[in-house]
Amino acid sequence: MIEPGPGALAGLRVLDLTGHRAQFCARLLADMGADVIKVEPPAGDDARRIGPFLDDLPHRDRSLFFWFYNLNKRSLTLDLNHSRGADILLQLARSADVVIESYAPGTLDRLGLGWDTLHRENPALVLCSIAPFGQTGPWRHFIADDTVLTALGGMLYINGFPNHAPVRPLGLQAYHSSAYYGAIAVMLALLVRDRTAEGQWIDLSMQEATAAAVEHVAGAFFERNEAEPRRGTLHWSRFFRVAKCRDGYIMHCTLGDWTSLIEWVKSDGKAADLDAPDYQQVMYRYLMAEHLFDVLDDWVKDYPRDERLERAQLLRQPYATVRPPEALFDDDQLAERGYFVEVEHPELGRKFRYPGAPYLFNGTPWRVSRRPPLIGEHTGEILRAELSMAPQALAALFAEGVI
Repeated sequence: MIEPGPGALAGLRVLDLTGHRAQFCARLLADMGADVIKVEPPAGDDARRIGPFLDDLPHRDRSLFFWFYNLNKRSLTLDLNHSRGADILLQLARSADVVIESYAPGTLDRLGLGWDTLHRENPALVLCSIAPFGQTGPWRHFIADDTVLTALGGMLYINGFPNHAPVRPLGLQAYHSSAYYGAIAVMLALLVRDRTAEGQWIDLSMQEATAAAVEHVAGAFFERNEAEPRRGTLHWSRFFRVAKCRDGYIMHCTLGDWTSLIEWVKSDGKAADLDAPDYQQVMYRYLMAEHLFDVLDDWVKDYPRDERLERAQLLRQPYATVRPPEALFDDDQLAERGYFVEVEHPELGRKFRYPGAPYLFNGTPWRVSRRPPLIGEHTGEILRAELSMAPQALAALFAEGVI
């Protein structure tokens, strides 16, 4: 058996200057083996003040929110508003591969750490700037949270039921979409650097990334000049819809073997008019989707969800169950691929279960290299190793509030 190699991005050095809206981007790179240094102010990153907190005890080292977004990173405290702190960051950037930041546009320039300066000091450096509306344009200084970004990205408008108000998407989907696009852009810039030895400045608009993540809205607008409507649980393709069974939810699909599906429904006496010859045509099923799924919804409403799923799979029907988040802990598929991982927190004498690999690589597997860092946990280690800083110099910086 061949032992798995190091992470896909092993040997890469990333300086993470992001706040809570963007720090998932660097986490994705850390998960692939990059050495990510979380640069946070001496008082701690803003994410450390976001709950929930372990055992409901608010503390900057007990934020579960911070834990998730900063697994596999190291922590360096540094006051970039202090001239000495900015100078230390610049020294670190000279040997870094990537800097990711989410300050308000113009902040890095004010700190003496803008693109022109970073590129002059390290021409191979990739800088990824993540801002709500990018670095240029009339909205560049506007502030936006996840809700605003999902609204202005088209994601919120299409979420909900017809003739009802739109519904905010669950979770932080605008932040996450931006993070994935940021990580992809960074890796593409690194591929270019391999050929040219030149770094790039990536200007990422979170609003634009959110719009790009909604698979059908932009297509409908640019292809047909139409605004997509809210459809409830009917997928925009009109071939999928979620229905309520007796004890849970199931997703219908009409793209499988239609004859097998309708014979099954008929055997339960629930087919109504769906055995008409026209329904053998895929396009007719597309046009009649609302009525078709109303009939199928009435069919499954009195049956156990899992019983419907098992029978559907035996008939090779592409059905699926819709499960609540807490059920994922006992999901056979996730267990088989080792999705949840135990991470030891020795300072607490406890282990905690984390969501694991979002994707599987054969030769360079996802792995936990370290638990989320305590605030400033690696400051001395990093400054000694990277800048050969003596203990006396570290003590002076601490006394001045720089670290």
